[in-house]
Amino acid sequence: MSKVLIAALVGSLLAIPAAAQTGGQSGATPANPLSTWLRNAYMGNRNVIVRSAEKMPEENYGMRPGTQQEVRTFGQQVGHIANYNFMWCAQAKGEKNPNAGNNLEKLNSKAEFLKALNDAFTYCEGVYSSLTDASGLEMVDITQESGRQTRNLRMALLILNYGHNNEIYGNMVTYMRMKDIVPASSEPRPQR
Repeated sequence: MSKVLIAALVGSLLAIPAAAQTGGQSGATPANPLSTWLRNAYMGNRNVIVRSAEKMPEENYGMRPGTQQEVRTFGQQVGHIANYNFMWCAQAKGEKNPNAGNNLEKLNSKAEFLKALNDAFTYCEGVYSSLTDASGLEMVDITQESGRQTRNLRMALLILNYGHNNEIYGNMVTYMRMKDIVPASSEPRPQR
């Protein structure tokens, strides 16, 4: 995951000048350019993930792209996003994971997966909406998947979450394309 974090962080830092250029009619830099960019990127990513999960028919939630049983099904990909959003956003908030002990990859129906996904994203909204560049620089305690305890910047943890969402969304897109379903991020844009 460290490569994902580094790539997401570098990409985020490169986006600051672009965010600063869109800071308003006067061209002034927004008060919190990095956290504003991350919040907007997260919300856009959230929307395409949810819309894509909604588009996939229920009969395809159990599909894998091959015969390897260690590869997640489409539904398990959705559950995986929910698991990690609960885990990392709880840590960014300094709270106990409200989903601790539940593996959302083991749900059984599209409706259950969609509920878990929406619940996880709703839980994360609070930390992203209250994020500022200053609060993003605060150190938070992190328990890694291995159980190892570390500390890192709140912003780094949330960038990791955003990058991980994108990584898993890329997998979801592959499953959708295999079934000739256009993922939400590739839908035609309205003409202006």
